[in-house]
Amino acid sequence: MTSGKTLWAAAAGLTAGTVVVMRRAKARPADPAAADRWLTVTINRAPGDIQPDKLPSPLQVYGDRIETRIRPAPGDRGTELAVRLKEAQPDASRSVPARLAGQDPRQHLRRALREAKALLEAGEVLQPDTPPTTHETPGGKLVGLLSRRAGGEGVL
Repeated sequence: MTSGKTLWAAAAGLTAGTVVVMRRAKARPADPAAADRWLTVTINRAPGDIQPDKLPSPLQVYGDRIETRIRPAPGDRGTELAVRLKEAQPDASRSVPARLAGQDPRQHLRRALREAKALLEAGEVLQPDTPPTTHETPGGKLVGLLSRRAGGEGVL
């Protein structure tokens, strides 16, 4: 496949993905309680090893703007660390365009929670090597864009 065809295929895939996201957003009305939901991860550490006043730096940045809940995970499988923003965010900041632009505050909190999990379990946040390839391709740029957005949403 030539690079022109690859570029058109990537653009078509991006367009189709955008259409799917927009249709899902219209099909499901915005949940007003979404801002109050707890973001939770299970950490492979004993509940006594995690203290609310000694959270990893990605969560310490939030200070008093978040609520934290620490409890044993079901089945004796470590510890559940849950966080949520104390103040409700405006609906505009939780909209699909804001989420796609990376401007939803919950995306940043979700990323901080994921980084805190990595620090508590492994002692560091692993990052992929950069640059991942020796030369940029249209497909690689598309994957890079989607990967940057996936960190805040929790899915790719």
